[in-house]
This record gives sequence, structure tokens and C-alpha cells, in this order.
Amino acid sequence: MIPGLGADERVFQFLRLQGEVHVLHWLPPQSCAELLPHYAARLAVVVPVAQACWLVGISFGGVLALEVGKLRPLAQVVLISSLARPNELPSAARLVRATGLHRLLAPQLLRLMPRVAQWFFSVKNGTEYELLHGIIRDTDSAFAQWAIGQLLHWKGSTNAPTARIHGTHDRLLPAGARHSEYQLPGGHFIIVSRAAEISQILNHLTADAAAAPQAA
Repeated sequence: MIPGLGADERVFQFLRLQGEVHVLHWLPPQSCAELLPHYAARLAVVVPVAQACWLVGISFGGVLALEVGKLRPLAQVVLISSLARPNELPSAARLVRATGLHRLLAPQLLRLMPRVAQWFFSVKNGTEYELLHGIIRDTDSAFAQWAIGQLLHWKGSTNAPTARIHGTHDRLLPAGARHSEYQLPGGHFIIVSRAAEISQILNHLTADAAAAPQAA
């Protein structure tokens, strides 16, 4: 499991998954110039080369799952609220990339505007909002700045996901829904708001994969 930008294992707390589950924790970039493939190679060190597994990436974590998957041929990638190619970025993000505006906007501004973040993530009041607010509060600003730059300049991956799960009203990455096999009502925070349905999908995927060799 690879969480989204700045997030950690807290976003997975409502999932009920069968089998062995590990969360890949973000590493500090070696420098502001470290490229995504190099970073993915460092992240992949904890993923056994000769062991079949699933790489489940949330949002920015999905991009890393695709990059790590290129280095682990036995891994199958599942994207949740993520993108599989650069042209799925919204037009506003492409404008930011073209103008270099992301270098001037400090990610920590979200800490000062939690309700703006709530709207973008389509998060309900209560437990969901408290979780999102905590994640934003704890996000390392230097890491967020680096990650946003890497995402905006990502060249894409030749590695294709096995499955995609996306919210039908995702305001951050709206294009993802029409490319996804599993479309769930909700926004960018479906890993929390639709945890039960996502658990069922992931458990079915792994069960079907485990049964396939026997059926053959």
C-alpha cells in the first residue's frame, strides 16, 4: 500500500483486507533534483523481487506504484484516485506546470485553508475532516513541494495498472473516473469514505488472481 502525497498509514485504517498487508512509507528526497524513477528505485528496496504482490497506490502513490511496478515484474498495480498517464492531469495543473507557478505556491498554505482542502477532497465533516486536517498538518512542506513538481513533470509509465478505482466526483483528478473499471460515488477521499467497497474490490482481485493458476 502506497499512500497519497504527504499521507501515511492512517488513510488505510478503515480497509478490511485479507492476506498480508504492508505500507510503504515515504522517504525524504535525496535532493530537490532527485527524479521520480530514482526515488521509486529507493522505495522499491523493501519490495521483494521474486515475490508476487499487489502494489496499491493512492493518488500520487499510484504514480509511484507504476514506477515501482516497472522494477518488480511480479507485482500487479492497482490505482485508487490516481492517474495512469500525464494527460489525465486537469488543465489547471498543466497550466501550473507550463508557468512554473508550483514553485511559488507553498504547499503549507493548505494548512491555513483547511476548508478549501475539504472541498477539493470532497470530505465530510466529522471523522473524515479530522483525518484530512491531521494529514495536512503533518505533511512535510519540502517533500510536498518536491512531489508536486515531480507529478507535474512526470513523463508517464509503460507499466499498465491491473485495475483502477476512482470516485465519480473527484475534483482533483476528474479524468480518472472514465478510465476506471471501478467507479464509486464520491470524491478524492474514497479510500476513507468508500473503504468497505474498496476492501471488497481488492479482496476479490487478490482472490481471483490466487485462483487463476488452479483453474488453469
